[in-house]
Amino acid sequence: MVWIGVISMILAALIFPGITAIIKAKVGGRKAPPLLQPVYDVVRLFKKGAVYSATTGLIFRIAPLVYFASVVAVLLLIPFGGQKGILSFAGDFVFFAYLLALGKFMMIVAAMDTGSGFEGMGANREALYSMLVEPAFFILMGSLALFAGSISFYDLYLSLHIQTHLSYLTAVTAIYVLAYIAMVENSRLPVDDPKTHLELTMVHEVMVLDYSGFDLALINISNWLKFSIFGTLIANFLLPFYLPHYAQILLFFLIQFGFATVVGGLESFRARNKMAKNPQFIITLSAIAILVFLTALIITEKFSLN
Repeated sequence: MVWIGVISMILAALIFPGITAIIKAKVGGRKAPPLLQPVYDVVRLFKKGAVYSATTGLIFRIAPLVYFASVVAVLLLIPFGGQKGILSFAGDFVFFAYLLALGKFMMIVAAMDTGSGFEGMGANREALYSMLVEPAFFILMGSLALFAGSISFYDLYLSLHIQTHLSYLTAVTAIYVLAYIAMVENSRLPVDDPKTHLELTMVHEVMVLDYSGFDLALINISNWLKFSIFGTLIANFLLPFYLPHYAQILLFFLIQFGFATVVGGLESFRARNKMAKNPQFIITLSAIAILVFLTALIITEKFSLN
């Protein structure tokens, strides 16, 4: 069942961008592309050779591989269907966060390695947004750890019992925060627009302008996997672990489909934030996570309003 979870997350990652693209096309009144069109595009990239600038060095060449490897390693930490992740230990959600940070760091350093002013601007923005969103994740995980009395992903989800109306509100708020953390981590609207072509306002896309072929394919797949990973974190709140395995897998894909649909809908109807407002928007996620933390203190009777 553990490996089935990893395979399910990989399959969800392959269809996630296609679902999002279809939703955006339908909302915009355009002809929708095939579901697997992003996969076809990546296959074409794998067949192409990479071109490297004379100003770049070893870091630029190995960064996509390190980025991809860090995201694949994260897959092994995520519990699925009431089963532990392949790598499960106390504090694994901290390791989760810093594995993703390692991949992000390598991409930021690689962007600086190009010597391009535009890529340096994108790297600066990416570093800032990652720094601001990190407290929201740790506050949220710490809050859920209060419910579970444990600091591992597996025990956290297995022990999380929704019993009161206040607990329902906490779970919904946690899902909201995780969804927007996924948007920030993947540089999507309202923080960034992956379809823009104006370097002055680009974040992630301007960082990878010099990548092509195999390297660009690895970067794209890594981004899809990150969406699937955060979708799985959300799904673990909703999956009834007492269901048979086949029912859990079916429900998992329905939740991932719903997450991709929500992302496509948000990107269709919501405008991109002004650059100056992005830090304020991201810090708001930490403020919401603090509310979850205070609620957890009250529910676990570690803090009383009386």
